[in-house]
Amino acid sequence: MAINIVIAGAGDMGYHLAEHLSFEDKNITLIDLDKDLLDNASAGLDVMTVLGDSASLQTLVRANVRSADMVMAVTTSEDTNLLTAMLAKQLGARKVIARVRNHEYLFPENKLLFQNLGVDHLIAPSVLCSEEICNMVENSTFSDVFEFGQGKLDVVGITLDRYSSLINKKLSETRTNPILKDVRIIAIVRNQMTMIPKGDTVIRNNDHVFFISDDNEKSSILELVGQKRILVKNVMLIGGDDLAYTTALKLEKDYHVTLIHKDKERCKWLAANLTKTLVIHGDYKNIDLLLDEGLESMEAFLALTESSETNIITSLSAKNHGVYKTIAHVDTREYIHISHSIGVDSLINKKLVAANHITRFLRKGNVESVSSIYGVEAEFIEYEILKNTRLTKKPLKDLHFPDTALVAGVIRGEKVFIPDGNFLLEINDRAIVFALPSAKPALEKLFN
Repeated sequence: MAINIVIAGAGDMGYHLAEHLSFEDKNITLIDLDKDLLDNASAGLDVMTVLGDSASLQTLVRANVRSADMVMAVTTSEDTNLLTAMLAKQLGARKVIARVRNHEYLFPENKLLFQNLGVDHLIAPSVLCSEEICNMVENSTFSDVFEFGQGKLDVVGITLDRYSSLINKKLSETRTNPILKDVRIIAIVRNQMTMIPKGDTVIRNNDHVFFISDDNEKSSILELVGQKRILVKNVMLIGGDDLAYTTALKLEKDYHVTLIHKDKERCKWLAANLTKTLVIHGDYKNIDLLLDEGLESMEAFLALTESSETNIITSLSAKNHGVYKTIAHVDTREYIHISHSIGVDSLINKKLVAANHITRFLRKGNVESVSSIYGVEAEFIEYEILKNTRLTKKPLKDLHFPDTALVAGVIRGEKVFIPDGNFLLEINDRAIVFALPSAKPALEKLFN
């Protein structure tokens, strides 16, 4: 039986959610006041659309929220989202999620308050995005970092250069390397195409390769690809909105942070609310100003302004002046698809981060988390095995997994495993599955 999903807001976040879910057996309805956004969604996705204000009872009734399994209110208006969620719940929606900006709403003591109002979950994109940025800074050598089981298993992405010992070798030839005993290559992105490598797959220069390992093997991966780990101490951050503030607030505990913003009054507010961050008022587009404020002595540069183009250009300038790690926030979805070739180490989009967070509420099969790769139509899904099924009765090689998916790792209590075909899953295992979109229906049947 198909699941009925209503999404209020057809902007980047709503579109991304609908796009992810359109691969599966779900009836999706998009609500928005902007007819052009709805027309664009209709042209590209298998969705129904309703033109109107989602905070209107009449609009919600037309969107059939009474039979909705989930309503996601992700417009750009916090007030609209909260009212939409509350009304949808009263009309009969089984579960509702609202996108918010106010961090106070996320405090544990306020959780019950919103649940009493009918809002099951709140998400704040800037908070989720800042957490991911901090993780990228901590693991600065890698362009992508995904943690599972509270850090027990890590998936990291890195672009190989000609100095790597893996270049021009078949995957089967690399398996004699003792490092790869506890590390596995699970995916390769080449020319914006994603592949799950087989034994005869040849690794090429400029391939973006994803490894899975336990947390202790990151240094081994760097040795394998011929790179050194750089310790980040000094961070320059440009921008002053909520994302910039939230990120600086987290980073200043462990790093020397310099924040540059163009609005004088906002700088005063930031200086009053950040205890250790050096706040500079100035035009962050002026490279001479960045140099005067110590750009060349920084190990990391974070471009978190409201302009995607400014963020990319300043990050490239920082890279040209010797900054080791550059991270640019982009609001334009199209840029994400060239993230591994644009020249910036890491691109991030807070709307997509939040959308990925939401999708775990929609998966069947006891999904613990869902993590999408930027610029790649693939994701990591963490399933929990709660009962005896064929998953626990046959080794992985006999489960008829789709060719476009694989079990990349397994967490069993405090132990972690990089499984081979003979591995047998057990109850309470948490399986990390790498999957392309076409594999999702088959995976839901396997793990449900």
